[in-house]
Amino acid sequence: MSLVQSVDNVALLPAYLAAGTAVLVLLADLLVARAVATVAVAAAGAVATALGSAVVGAGGPRATFCVAADCSYVYGGRAALVGALFALLTLGVLALSGPALRAGQSPVGEYCFLLACSMTGGVVLGAAGDLITLIVALETLTLPLYVLVGLRRGSLASAEAAVTFFVVSVVATTVTLLGAALLYAVTGGLHLDRVGALLAGRPDLLDVPLTTAAVALVLLGLAFKVAAVPFHAWAPATYDGAPLPVAAYLSTASKLGGVVALLAVVQRALPAEVTGPVLAGLAVLTMSVGNLVALRQRRTVRLLAWSSVAQAGYILAPLGALALAAGRTADARAAAYAAAVAYAVFFVVLELAAFAALVALRPAGADGGSLADLRGAARRRPWVAAAFALALVGLAGLPPGLAGLFAKVTVVRALLDGGAGWLALVVAVNAVIGLAYYLRLAATLYAPPAEAAPPAEAGGTAGTRPAWAVLGTLAVATLVALAVGFAPQLVLDLAAR
Repeated sequence: MSLVQSVDNVALLPAYLAAGTAVLVLLADLLVARAVATVAVAAAGAVATALGSAVVGAGGPRATFCVAADCSYVYGGRAALVGALFALLTLGVLALSGPALRAGQSPVGEYCFLLACSMTGGVVLGAAGDLITLIVALETLTLPLYVLVGLRRGSLASAEAAVTFFVVSVVATTVTLLGAALLYAVTGGLHLDRVGALLAGRPDLLDVPLTTAAVALVLLGLAFKVAAVPFHAWAPATYDGAPLPVAAYLSTASKLGGVVALLAVVQRALPAEVTGPVLAGLAVLTMSVGNLVALRQRRTVRLLAWSSVAQAGYILAPLGALALAAGRTADARAAAYAAAVAYAVFFVVLELAAFAALVALRPAGADGGSLADLRGAARRRPWVAAAFALALVGLAGLPPGLAGLFAKVTVVRALLDGGAGWLALVVAVNAVIGLAYYLRLAATLYAPPAEAAPPAEAGGTAGTRPAWAVLGTLAVATLVALAVGFAPQLVLDLAAR
């Protein structure tokens, strides 16, 4: 009897839908050659992928590409949450990109195709059960972004940002692959659960220097993807040089991919005795440096970029507490993992809302501008400014941004339950530091405008009404943020599966 099971095509349905979207976008651009049709196909594919992820995930865990008990693709509740999130983020970014695409700043076919390819990587990433699938999915998510960052015609800053992102990501991928190869040399396995079982059953392997080197390389390679300090230098320049919708995708989907990959290897494969102290140190550095540098930023996208660096520190904190307290129960460890996933979900929703508001306040195709360009924006776009302020307050962790408040409470509670009180204190102190720049930006929106407000052509916020797709994306993101703020348990339950 063969140990290899048949392929479960139902489990693969979300991946089929995402990959099929990329193919159909390519065909639509080739055969129809109309921008509206190409964007419509991409949007319909993203919706279908989100629905497919939810339907397959609701049916219970499904696995395929299995050899005995080891499976390379496992689709459960968390994978469904991740797949649906990537699809919806892709849909939102497509809507935000409409004005720039109509202005001819980027070729529509290539733009939509690359977004669909990246979405495919994100969908597969959530279900990855071995190191090869995980790394390939992460690179499928990331590779199209190199081109998307530099796809804005006639922009030197965009080209420079693309090269920076490419070079750093290649180094990160090389480090991760080397770590995976060394881990295979130590354990003889690549499946995450098998590697975790081997390391747990052979404590003597943890004393082998090769094991420590392998774990450290995998962690550090993935730390690049989440822009954790000291592997963060690429993020501010790349975000600021990229088109605003692409910066929104980098700050949400790309960071979510890094978090999902890091969580998979930490939870299922790597020993907490080694990963805990490393991740705790990265969390402290990341949140502290991100918040302190954000205080000095005068360009809006750079401020949001440094803010996202700090937010990555909050996500890493529960993972860093795993080995800092003796006698942690399985329930306590599961709560720490769920806290990291839930915080990532709350963050990407609020971050997308913030970028959607910024796109709505800026002229079509413009960059994020400076904080001074947003001064008095509430007088011209009161509802957009209100949504922007709500997203900023949520990222700061203050009411009425209940999603951000519950996210930070969840992280602090997980740290206290795990006996890492000092790390909870660091999170609290950094949350207070973050208030300064979040509230400063929110206050700028409602400050009296300058005597001579800059016109749209010069980069100001005045000008034509934002596109309906942009306003729709902002409205949906804001409503979702409010919904998860009032019912955070829905996200926590999905994250815990």
